[in-house]
Amino acid sequence: MSENGRHDTLGRIRIGTASWTDKSLIECGRFYPPEAKTAEARLQFYASQFPIVEVDSSYYAMPAEHTAGLWVERTPDGFVFDIKAYALFTQHPTPPRSLPKDLREALPDELGAKRNLYYRDLPASLQDELWRRFAAALLPLDSAGKLGVVLFQFPKWFLPGRESRAYLAALRERLPQYTPAVEFRNPLWLDAEHTPGTLALLREHGYPFVCVDEPQGTPASVPPIVAATAETAVVRFHGRNAATWAARDVGVSAKYDYQYTDAELQGWLPGIEQLAEQSSDVHVLMNNCVEDKGIRNAQDLARLLREAPDVAPAVAPPRGEGQPAPQPRLL
Repeated sequence: MSENGRHDTLGRIRIGTASWTDKSLIECGRFYPPEAKTAEARLQFYASQFPIVEVDSSYYAMPAEHTAGLWVERTPDGFVFDIKAYALFTQHPTPPRSLPKDLREALPDELGAKRNLYYRDLPASLQDELWRRFAAALLPLDSAGKLGVVLFQFPKWFLPGRESRAYLAALRERLPQYTPAVEFRNPLWLDAEHTPGTLALLREHGYPFVCVDEPQGTPASVPPIVAATAETAVVRFHGRNAATWAARDVGVSAKYDYQYTDAELQGWLPGIEQLAEQSSDVHVLMNNCVEDKGIRNAQDLARLLREAPDVAPAVAPPRGEGQPAPQPRLL
């Protein structure tokens, strides 16, 4: 590739983090300047440092159109928000209190009394209304050209099968003007038997396949496969804490508290450049959002991509309990 061609490719790679509001990031005091004391000031500062961020608050509660409008006002032209889909939409257990007040009050008594709801529990009319409100809340971002993908992170119990494939296909009908991106947390979707069909399904519907870097060697480990299935490609870095990745009752910090070395990040350079060559836009998000670890690794990766004269796979040293660093598999 010519030098000019390489610069064009790198220009299509957006690198950021999966949160700008994490409590430990704010409290560590190593990223935001002292004067950034408000939500508005912190987002403005973050957007001066990175071109993209992932919103995870939309997983825990339905997003609000007014809030999305404020995000538009507080960020420069060209800044992009990837939005995590509401928990109910990804088959996760969801407390009734996270529903909008009027919809929560409209629940049948037996559902309102539950500790957690699942999507399948809801009447079809309520499902439809939730999708409508979710789509409406993202309109300010979409209208401003600042909406990236809507991230659907499916749980380990979301298995390959007719019902789950039909659910995936229906996302296009639910969000016709947006781009659903799909991350699997069950490795069966990406074993030797299912990988071709999984990627073909995503290509058929124009959904980005979310490539992941995460701990290997556990029952919950999804392999680091690199594949572009849509105009936008997505990579998410979760850290490599194998001891806590599949453990129950482990807090978020214990799972994602990890700092990548340059060598580990270099192993992803060929895959990220391949994605940039095969798609129009690449979103790379650091999800090791404990203190400023994700921030520093996003800066590290951006530096490595700029500096690499000729990108070649790098073998990273073992980390943790002698676990070899996984190398991305390019498809």
